[in-house]
Amino acid sequence: MPKLPGINHLDAVRALEKVGFRILRQGKHIVMTDGTHKVTIPRHNPVNAITMGGIVREAGLSNDEFRKLV
Repeated sequence: MPKLPGINHLDAVRALEKVGFRILRQGKHIVMTDGTHKVTIPRHNPVNAITMGGIVREAGLSNDEFRKLV
């Protein structure tokens, strides 16, 4: 599976909103949900590629699907 690049946390939020996620709460991290999946995105730039891969996996998406959204 190809790696995801580190991306801006706001770009990650926008991409997840495109597939139905909404912001549940915000603080030092942004917690988003789509009703079945819950993901936590740290508020720092760029979000590490390994961390971003975990977030995408928790969201139930593949790396390729996420790349198309960004």
